[in-house]
Amino acid sequence: MSSKQNLLDLDRDGLETFFNDIGEKPFRATQLLKWIHQMGVSDFEQMTNLSKVLRSRLTEMAEVKVPDIVLEQKSDDGTYKWVLELDGQNRIETVFIPEEGRGTLCVSSQVGCALECTFCSTGQQGFNRNLSTAEIIGQVWVAVRALEGKARITNVVMMGMGEPLLNFKNTVASLSLMMDDFAYGLAKRRVTVSTSGVVPALLRLADVSEASLAISLHATNDTLRDVLVPINKKYPIAELLDACKYYIKDDKRRKITFEYVMLSGINDSVEEAHELAKLLQDIPSKVNLIPFNPFPNTQYKRSSNNAIHRFTDVLKEAGLVTTTRKTRGDDIDAACGQLVGKVKDKTKRQLKSQQDGRK
Repeated sequence: MSSKQNLLDLDRDGLETFFNDIGEKPFRATQLLKWIHQMGVSDFEQMTNLSKVLRSRLTEMAEVKVPDIVLEQKSDDGTYKWVLELDGQNRIETVFIPEEGRGTLCVSSQVGCALECTFCSTGQQGFNRNLSTAEIIGQVWVAVRALEGKARITNVVMMGMGEPLLNFKNTVASLSLMMDDFAYGLAKRRVTVSTSGVVPALLRLADVSEASLAISLHATNDTLRDVLVPINKKYPIAELLDACKYYIKDDKRRKITFEYVMLSGINDSVEEAHELAKLLQDIPSKVNLIPFNPFPNTQYKRSSNNAIHRFTDVLKEAGLVTTTRKTRGDDIDAACGQLVGKVKDKTKRQLKSQQDGRK
C-alpha cells in the first residue's frame, strides 16, 4: 500500500485542508481540481502553473491513482462496460449508456452489496467493502478519458454495484466533486443517488447534498417489499416515503424518481399499479419502470410487454410521469441489476447460494 495521499480522495474542502496543512494557500485546491478532473493530468510535473518546489513536494507526498481498466466491452447498442481492478482480489463494473441528447454513467459505490435484494445479481454476489472516494470518482475520471472523442458524459447515476448510502462519507465527497464547477461541473439534476431506503442516511443526505434522488421501491406493500428489498424490514415504506418528502422539502421544482422493477406475476398487476399511484399521490415524483433483467439461477421472470403497458396506463391516468427503461447492454451483462464484478465475499453469501443450489 502506498503511503502517499491519493488526491482523488479529496473534494474541494479536503484539498483546501491538505494544502493548508503543508503551508500552501487554499486556491491551490482549485488549481489541482482543474488539472486532475478537467484536464485528466495525473503527473504533477505537467501542472505548469505550480511552482517547481510545490511540484516536487507533491511528487514526494501525494499521487493521483485511478482504478485500472482490465476489460472494456461495447454492446451492440453502444453501451460501454468497464471492469476495473481495485486491490487484486476485487473488481467493480462501471457502465456508460448513450442516448439521444445525453450520456449516462452508472457508477458503483461498494465492492458487491451489503443488501440482499432478491431480484438483483449484484446483491447475490456478497459484499467485501466500501469504495474509497478515489475509487468512486475514479470511475468518472477513467470513463471520461476512455470516451474521449467518442461520447460525452452528461449525467452520473450512483446505481451501480452497492448501496451508496451505506458508504455515506465517500459518496457525499464524490457527489461534491461531480457537481463542483472546477471538477466535472454537473448540474444537481444530472447527478442522481439511488438508494434502497437507508432512511437515517437519506435524512442526513438531504442536509448536505442537492443531488437528485431515486428510490428503489419495487413493491406497494411491506409484505412483498420485505422479500424483494429486505432492508424494508428495518425501514418500511411509510417511513421511507416520509423521508422522501423531507428530502425535497419545499422545493416544488424537485421530483423524486421511484424505480420499480417489473416482475411477472409478482408486482405487475393493474391493482398494484393503482396502489402505487395512491402511495405517490402526495409526493412530487416520476416513476421509472424497469423490465427485469434475468441472471443465472434467478426465480423471477420479466413482465410481458402487455403487463408493462397496462401498468403504465394506470400510472399515467393518475397523473404520474412514467417511463419504461430501455434494456441496454444486456448482451454484455451491463443492464440494470446485472453488474457483478469480482467480489471477495465476506458475508459467506456466495457459499450459501452454492449450497442451496445443490439441495
